[in-house]
Amino acid sequence: MIDHNLLDILVCPETKQSLRVADVVLLETLNASITAGSVTNRGGETVTVAVNEALIRDDGDVLYPVRDDIPIMLIDESIPLPTQA
Repeated sequence: MIDHNLLDILVCPETKQSLRVADVVLLETLNASITAGSVTNRGGETVTVAVNEALIRDDGDVLYPVRDDIPIMLIDESIPLPTQA
């Protein structure tokens, strides 16, 4: 679980937007896509490991995975999310 004090100071390294914790429904949908092999990160690599916790940029376009309670705040490791229509 992300510490709220840490969340208050973290921002997207690309746009400097605030981040929020991803909800369970989004993570379930993302993990189904990961299982299907249809998710790539911004570095172009296929994501093969399920995401159990993540942070989402305020605009909802990018997700940063959290592994072992550590947010992975690298642009190439971030996962682009489909735009909401």
